[in-house]
Amino acid sequence: MRNQETEKTEVQKALLSVKHSFVSIGVFSFFINILMLVPALYMLQVYDRVVTSRSEETLIMLTLIVVWLFMTMGFLEFIRARILIRVGNRLDQYLNVNLFASMFSRSVKEPGKDSAQPINDMNNLRQYMAGNGPFAFFDAPWLPIYIGILFLFDPLFGIFGIVAALTLFTIAVLNERSTKKLLEESNGESLMSVNYASSCLKNAEVVSAMGMESNLKDRWLQRHLGFLKKQSDASDRASIYSNISKNLRLMFQSLILGLGAWLAINNEITPGMMIAGSIILGRALAPLDLLIGSWKGFGSARSAYKRLSELFEAYPPKPETMALPDPEGHLSCEGVMVVPPGAQAPSVKGVTFALNRGEILAVVGPSAAGKSSLVRALLGVWPLLAGKVRLDGADIHTWDKNHLGQYIGYLPQDIELFSGTISENISRFGQLDPDWVVRAAKMAGVHEMILRLPQGYDTVLASGNAGLSGGQRQRIGLARALYGNPKLVILDEPNSNLDEQGEKALSDALTQLKDKGVTVVLISHRKQVLKLADKVLLMAQGELKGFGERDEVLLALQNGQISLTNQNRS
Repeated sequence: MRNQETEKTEVQKALLSVKHSFVSIGVFSFFINILMLVPALYMLQVYDRVVTSRSEETLIMLTLIVVWLFMTMGFLEFIRARILIRVGNRLDQYLNVNLFASMFSRSVKEPGKDSAQPINDMNNLRQYMAGNGPFAFFDAPWLPIYIGILFLFDPLFGIFGIVAALTLFTIAVLNERSTKKLLEESNGESLMSVNYASSCLKNAEVVSAMGMESNLKDRWLQRHLGFLKKQSDASDRASIYSNISKNLRLMFQSLILGLGAWLAINNEITPGMMIAGSIILGRALAPLDLLIGSWKGFGSARSAYKRLSELFEAYPPKPETMALPDPEGHLSCEGVMVVPPGAQAPSVKGVTFALNRGEILAVVGPSAAGKSSLVRALLGVWPLLAGKVRLDGADIHTWDKNHLGQYIGYLPQDIELFSGTISENISRFGQLDPDWVVRAAKMAGVHEMILRLPQGYDTVLASGNAGLSGGQRQRIGLARALYGNPKLVILDEPNSNLDEQGEKALSDALTQLKDKGVTVVLISHRKQVLKLADKVLLMAQGELKGFGERDEVLLALQNGQISLTNQNRS
């Protein structure tokens, strides 16, 4: 049974980590609210003591004390605000590392959900926590105390205060009920609109070349206008309640003066109590007024909190595990079955094989055979429905990815380079070793090509792939896969964009990897590359059709002992 600590999401843990700051804010709020009584007490003394006694010394002394108390209150409010700002920053610092990891886990396991919205949610939550909205929750508990002071002046004052507070509280509840659903829907519409626009921008070249911009713009505009309408409706309703609350609060403060004047005429209270009662009522109702006015921000922060909690609940941070020794490269699959994220049927069905350190395996098969799915299973990127992938005998999912990653080289079908210099891309944005960068580039046969670029290895790829051909990207991606001291290299169609020179560089790289004892898994249909393989694995329709020594398997395939059925590309 899970204990209470592990049941909490990362957002809840982050809030618990700053609970001492909330206690400090509560203490400051205590003294600030006590000092909020100073204006009322000052008016009470001026009207009931100074005016009647006409004592200038008393007036001067009271004024000096009040000025000092106001300065103290201002200082306390300044400190309270700074504490709250730091609470927001600390929440951000607590969440940001794990948030990045959870976002990546979701993007891997749920393709299409690669939005950066969680970062916006974290910023939204931090900004609300650093604003004035939370002060309403710290000051609202003082309302009964202020009402109690009004009762001390006169019972009618207290009853009037209760009526005023209940009226504003009712408005706050109505505001919540009338805007909550609209705010949630508008936030959802905004998220879909932003994600849709981002997906269109990723394919800007296709959109421009095929004249799709107008059609896509209309579809995006439809979603964006839907978001604007719901947000406007929510803002309209919130502004109505906010204005009603503000005007009612001012009206109540004026009406209590009228009530106080009537009580003073009948000698029930003093004139000072009349003025002090109005000030105290205004202070009692201020948190409710602030709560209504900041409700839109609170609603947005609440939606952000909910989305972040759902993200962390679905993809919690991985617990730290005992570090394993550096891998040697022994790779095996034991009845591996893989279902791609979002799919129903498995794309890999019960594949079993084993590779010794330094062997090169060529995975061959028609399109939709499950080859790329198998690669993702070997890397531990996709979860397994059944079976095990083992590296040096250990389940691939038990390895620490940060430790294992430096010994893994991976070249996917679709090469994506990142914003930064070419040298940073090759070094995987880790500690940059120039000798290793050049060594990897030479091994991939891309060193000379890089030197011909305007800034060589310092050429900045501002938008990831700008200015590079498909073949250039593929060879730089290969250099990235070969960087450092990899023990397992997995290449998915590494020569799909290569010319004859690139093919030769790839063959040379595979030969060097074999000489170094690096285990290689290679997906390719090019015969020149297959000649370098030690073993061949044949797949069709997700099933293993043959595995063994290269010449034996290829001969069996040629003689018709093994049949492969063509399907759509995986």
